[in-house]
Amino acid sequence: MSNSKINATYPIDILRGDYPDPTIVRVGQDYYMTHSSFMYAPGLLVWHSRNLTDWVPLCHALQTYVGDIWAPDLVYVNGLFYIYFPANGTNYVIYAEKAEGPWSDPIDLSVDGIDPGHLLAPDGQRYLYINYGRAVSLAPDGLSATGDLQTVYEGWPIPEEWVVDGMALESPKLLVRGDYYYLICAQGGTAGPATSHMAVAARSKNPLGPWENSPNNPLVHTWSKEERWWSKGHGTLVDTPDGKWYFVYHAYEKDYYTLGRQTLLDLIEWTEDDWPIVSQVPDGELKPEQGNSLELSDDFQGDSLGWQWRFYKELDPERYEVGGGVLKLKAKGNSPADSGPLVVIPPDRAYEAEVEIKVGPEAEAGLVLFYNDRCYAGISFTEHNIHRLRRGIKGFSIKGLGCRLHLKLRNDHHTVTMFYSTDGIGWNRFPSTIEVSGYNHNTFGEFIGLRLGIYAAGNGEAEFSRFRYRMIEE
Repeated sequence: MSNSKINATYPIDILRGDYPDPTIVRVGQDYYMTHSSFMYAPGLLVWHSRNLTDWVPLCHALQTYVGDIWAPDLVYVNGLFYIYFPANGTNYVIYAEKAEGPWSDPIDLSVDGIDPGHLLAPDGQRYLYINYGRAVSLAPDGLSATGDLQTVYEGWPIPEEWVVDGMALESPKLLVRGDYYYLICAQGGTAGPATSHMAVAARSKNPLGPWENSPNNPLVHTWSKEERWWSKGHGTLVDTPDGKWYFVYHAYEKDYYTLGRQTLLDLIEWTEDDWPIVSQVPDGELKPEQGNSLELSDDFQGDSLGWQWRFYKELDPERYEVGGGVLKLKAKGNSPADSGPLVVIPPDRAYEAEVEIKVGPEAEAGLVLFYNDRCYAGISFTEHNIHRLRRGIKGFSIKGLGCRLHLKLRNDHHTVTMFYSTDGIGWNRFPSTIEVSGYNHNTFGEFIGLRLGIYAAGNGEAEFSRFRYRMIEE
């Protein structure tokens, strides 16, 4: 497989780090976007932009943990924002008058499937599409289903010789343009080989089909593992006030599955016969290589956690207290696996983080790279011992230095070294180095990135202060 045309200006990585399944909507001059939040809470971080490249967080639309959230759809209908999202074997919807909230509590639509995509037809009828090419009609307020799921689209036939992970028809995103309904779907499998994923286009003059596949498919695709971006796919078309079109989607960076799927943007043009294609004409109005990300360092001076922090599989306000330069976290469980670690999303291929920690006499705390409850690595300590964590196992302990330590973790292109210090000035290197390139979906499943976090296990509590993150210059 080869792609004879390459636009050197694009794609732009508009959000670096694990921000997959982007869904975007424009309201006037403003763009809003959210992503999958998986098993982390608070969930559904909503971003705002005026130019598609510079993004700032507005709110977490979901303040409860309802399960793993995969591939939401953010839309604006009749003066209200809606987010449709799957979790726990069903689909939910929340709504708000303003993108910054407050957002409603989740409403169960009792519709199974994943990757919901909303459509408002010109006649006012609303539909919800999900994976496997299925659709169901919605009530006028969009808060309940009014029919049964039916299969309306079979997908684009992937050539047999292409190296993909399977059919995996998912991510339906819809729009109305001119005389047609357009349907953009993902196919090929989200991970697996570098050439797996893709986005394809179809259109119909009826919201439920039949659908005509684009002769230009796929819309985006990774043609070779030598490209910078792997498994490109799953995205949303969005227009600008002056009539330009863009495609916002995700991909893994070459050799860095650990960073998760990052949010990319490509320029779109429409052919003479009204099909979307990726433009080969450089667009000087947007700057390439934006690479937005959240500020990850934290002095814990405010009375609430910053946008960067999320808990694993829980959200218990009674478990933590923040302010005055300290985060107090009640200990829970026996390890990072069952302690509900608090994590951030690293955006860089090489970085360093450090934090000062004080543990109670029955507590253990640490600085970790956390993939899931089966796979994590890092350094932890109690009053009496300092431990290495590797592949989800605690081992290789050395004698401790008391209840207060500074810990440092350096991830230099998958090679992880760890340090400890009593004063944050003179550092001791832990006598074990870890390699983490395999801490990713193709090894452990779940489609997530390797996150950086802190945890407190055992009994009592731990106090964290001066959390610092910095990119290692390449």
